[in-house]
Amino acid sequence: MLFAALVLIVAQPSLAASKKCKNSAKQSIVILYENDVHCAIDGYQKLAGLRDAIADTAFVAVVSSGDYVQGGTAGAISRGQYVADIMRTVDYDAIALGNHEFDYPVTHVAKLLKHIGAPVVCANFYAIGGKKPIYAPYIIKKFGKTKIAFVGALTPTAFYTETSAFFINDKQVYHLCEKDCYEVIQAAVNKARKQGAQYVVILSHLGEDPNQTNVESHGLAANTSGIDIILDGHTHSVIPHDTVLNKLGQPVIITETGTKFINIGKLLITPDGRLTTQLLPTKEITAVSPRVKEATDEVKQQMNELTQRVVCHSDVRLRILNAQGKQQVRMGETNLGDLVCDAYRAYAGADIALANGGGIRTEKHAGDLTYGDIADILPYDNNLWVVEVTGATIKELLRKNCYNLPVEDGSFPQVSGLRFTARISDHSVFDIEVLNKETNQYEPLDENKLYTIATIDYCITGGGFYDVLKNAKVVKRFDILYRDALVHFLEKDLGGRISNDYLEPQGRIKIIP
Repeated sequence: MLFAALVLIVAQPSLAASKKCKNSAKQSIVILYENDVHCAIDGYQKLAGLRDAIADTAFVAVVSSGDYVQGGTAGAISRGQYVADIMRTVDYDAIALGNHEFDYPVTHVAKLLKHIGAPVVCANFYAIGGKKPIYAPYIIKKFGKTKIAFVGALTPTAFYTETSAFFINDKQVYHLCEKDCYEVIQAAVNKARKQGAQYVVILSHLGEDPNQTNVESHGLAANTSGIDIILDGHTHSVIPHDTVLNKLGQPVIITETGTKFINIGKLLITPDGRLTTQLLPTKEITAVSPRVKEATDEVKQQMNELTQRVVCHSDVRLRILNAQGKQQVRMGETNLGDLVCDAYRAYAGADIALANGGGIRTEKHAGDLTYGDIADILPYDNNLWVVEVTGATIKELLRKNCYNLPVEDGSFPQVSGLRFTARISDHSVFDIEVLNKETNQYEPLDENKLYTIATIDYCITGGGFYDVLKNAKVVKRFDILYRDALVHFLEKDLGGRISNDYLEPQGRIKIIP
């Protein structure tokens, strides 16, 4: 009954649903997919439960398009191990890599992936000089007499956002085929077809947004052939069903579920060869896998022991989203961005503090905030560092990291001890002022003067702020995680209470057309 009910809300049939390949077993194939779960661990028991409910009436597979071991409390306090423990019980048929898998060293990620135990696919992740990718470019699964290839694709922007993972002792040892990414994926598709794959499904962590590598999911579809559907990720978009023509003029489906298990995707391949997609709101799914629930409950119990300590009370909602639900923290000032940067500056005693918007992950309602809440806001394994740079470097950093406005950008800077105006039309940044710590007054930025900046190591070693700080002089390396610097500020500097002083953004960043 559950499967029958789900079929009633299927999206419109794909234009790609030619009848070139029929499932001779006369049984439908269902592929359940997710992307960018980012440690929303409660969804896994429903994903597996849905799979188990459908398995009585159809062939069924479960796949992931990446970004699972980081982005929330479960990953933050266990370096991804809690998430891997739960994913292991799901029994995935194939998983791709997301850029946030590279928040950890490659060796650590390899251990997590081995523990998960699912086939890992990524066609464009290579060692420098290597002739074969680190992981299998694709895997072919057989459903009755029908062969389906799952091909993995990882955004080359991961090299710029998670740079340190691609280096060992300052030497680059891995790359993501930035210049020939489409060609590399096409080669994998061709090989899978030659091996008898009747359908090719891309487990994509490319996303839809323009970026500096010019590699994204729509471009992949348009510049290749032989792909039936792209199960996309990375940009957290909610796409029930989109269609792009490939280089031969044939339609390719693109779909994406959003993030944090807001939806579970379902691809249906009927016996007569039709492909349809739908997004199922996870909160409305009642099916639960007892095995996965048991693993999740065990992880929650372990987490509670670490995370339930109340750190402070907030009188205000701490925001990263705007009224339209977009990531305001990645394109403008937010009250949570102000708070985080104030914490960095206070802990480090620096002139200025900067936080990349993409590193502030979750907003919180007013009320008591636990350590788990703080870890949810700042979930990554980043430490607080201080660099010394000229005012000219600060101006260049602001210009470069505001360049993409009004498009969301994970490197957009939240600030403390600094204020400025960014103009969208000509990508300029001006009226830059620095807070004088002695007089508590703002003064014009002196491009020849040296200033200290507190930020996270990720933004210095390569990854955030488009490498502007990569060669900066490091003057302090604090052995403290960035979330613990925030905890210190909330408990010691604010006395355990976030007041109405942070009700609204404090006017540090002005954006004009």
